[in-house]
Amino acid sequence: MPLAQLNLAVPRHPLDDPRMAGFMENIGRINGLAEKMPGFIWRFPEHPEGHPDHEPLPWPNITLTMSVWEDAASLRHFVWNTLHKRFYERRQEWFAPMQTHWLVLWSVPDGHRPTLAEAKTRLDHLDAHGDSDFAFGWAHLTSVEAV
Repeated sequence: MPLAQLNLAVPRHPLDDPRMAGFMENIGRINGLAEKMPGFIWRFPEHPEGHPDHEPLPWPNITLTMSVWEDAASLRHFVWNTLHKRFYERRQEWFAPMQTHWLVLWSVPDGHRPTLAEAKTRLDHLDAHGDSDFAFGWAHLTSVEAV
């Protein structure tokens, strides 16, 4: 069953601040890499305000990525075995620590494209109840795969 993921980050500085340049100048590069990876299915399109498909963000002052992958192995490979890892390792340079979960994973049926409202429901559930089959993090996914 496909796997959806949402990750959030709170920038330490305004996105147009020169201290964010290393991140901002590479967003397209990393997203483009993801889209070419085996197992990639879909990425949330951030349409500008006024676009007919614009979906306002339910979180203030954040950046986000939401995508769907064929399976956990495909997502895991992209995150930890590609250029993405180098940028992930620099996250503290660009993003502030979060008081809640910053990543949520959940299974979706074939062909499903999650909305931000759905992702928020999953993240809120994870924050309130911890890992479950409804919403989980990497550790839960690893323990389920080991069974």
